Amino acid sequence: MEGVKLERWGYEVKTSSDSCISAINAYYHQVLSYGRERRVILEAAEHDKDCVLANILVAHFLSSSDSFKASLHIRAAKSCLDEATTYEKAVFYAVCYLISDDRDDEEAVASHSKLLKEFPRDLLSLKRTQILCFYMGRPDLCFDIIHQVLPYNQQEDFIFGILAFSLLELGRMSDAEEAAKKGLKINKHDCWSQHALCHVLQHDCCFKEAVQFMEECSSTWSSCSSFMYTHNWWHVALCYLEGHSPMRKVLEIYDNHIWKELEKPDAVHPEVYLNALGFLLRVYVRGELDVFGNRLKVLADCVAEQANWYLECHLDLLILWALANTGEVSKAEDLLKGLKSRHSKMIKKKQQLMQTGVQLAEALYAYGRGNDEKALELLGPDFDANACKMIGASDEQLDVFNEVWYSLLLNTGRAAKAIEVIEKRIKKREGAPFLWRLLERAYSMVGRQEAAAVSEKARTLEAAYFK
Repeated sequence: MEGVKLERWGYEVKTSSDSCISAINAYYHQVLSYGRERRVILEAAEHDKDCVLANILVAHFLSSSDSFKASLHIRAAKSCLDEATTYEKAVFYAVCYLISDDRDDEEAVASHSKLLKEFPRDLLSLKRTQILCFYMGRPDLCFDIIHQVLPYNQQEDFIFGILAFSLLELGRMSDAEEAAKKGLKINKHDCWSQHALCHVLQHDCCFKEAVQFMEECSSTWSSCSSFMYTHNWWHVALCYLEGHSPMRKVLEIYDNHIWKELEKPDAVHPEVYLNALGFLLRVYVRGELDVFGNRLKVLADCVAEQANWYLECHLDLLILWALANTGEVSKAEDLLKGLKSRHSKMIKKKQQLMQTGVQLAEALYAYGRGNDEKALELLGPDFDANACKMIGASDEQLDVFNEVWYSLLLNTGRAAKAIEVIEKRIKKREGAPFLWRLLERAYSMVGRQEAAAVSEKARTLEAAYFK
């Protein structure tokens, strides 16, 4: 057909511009590989201002940073919709609803599911779906849609990394490992498959193996976005920390591979702050923050700037803790008020979903202030961080909030409850030294003789990985 070209997945796009199609395909690769050149999609609309697919993808790219420009591209796409292909129309309607102010998340998933039934090779739309489900805390929904398109993409780059992450979030570790390894067999440089395999090794307390694997992969991360680059190094640093490596090694990773990302001219600072804050909270819970000098204060001064607020719920919660902990109480209160105000304006279904996130925010503010009783009261007697997926965090990222809860139980004298939940957690992660140290503390508080044996177990594990 004249004036129609095929994009990467083999679907028709109404354009006469090879350059437009090349930019669209480059954007697909950037998104799926977590690249730092996602702005390439802007070139697609420059090469063909009437291309519906180019304009709607630009609108999605700009929707979180420049809503006015995004609206102009939506209007441009809409004006040419009658001439568009069936595929372009399907993407247009799905993305328009996704970036609408009053969207219902389940409807947005349904519209993408419908799109993918007709166009199952469109992995960019699948990735949008995975991200949406991630922020809903619904990996089950995402897995069903991945399963739907998997038969059409068996040899396709990136599909198994997407599958592996959904399996991780469903707790299916052995299946996630198998999927990640399939992804790496197709493309050993797929950072999302690398990341998924690291998750499995870390969960299984194979800290040394995880570090060796990720450090071998690290030479392929230079083209990754600020988030993905620092997040993969966050995993490495956390494995060293959990495996009781000397703290100088942990500090070296933080300084040279997380914080140093900020020196790059194209760094996206909030993406770095997310990983830096999440890591320093882990260090703080373990009582090791002194080793890091004034780094938390330096970081808190950065995130006190309101330009970093309200971008990601997970980031907001970590900022709240950091501000409260470093004495920036009035700014922490402003952020908390802002979060509550935004929560009150959400549609009712979203309000109900995010209520747990608001309570976690209040608890982290109290924890940062040193008000352990209040923080524990807000988290409640049956807290489970996995019920907070809707803040936009993986199980591994959420686990620090469980660690905060364990510490609060111990700090406030609830040793019996602490023993109950820590013993339960140890059954899933028997090789984690920190859990045994917490259990030792709890046993000692109630005078249990097993405290000595638990202490010996912790010492053995602390020497097992990096000594």
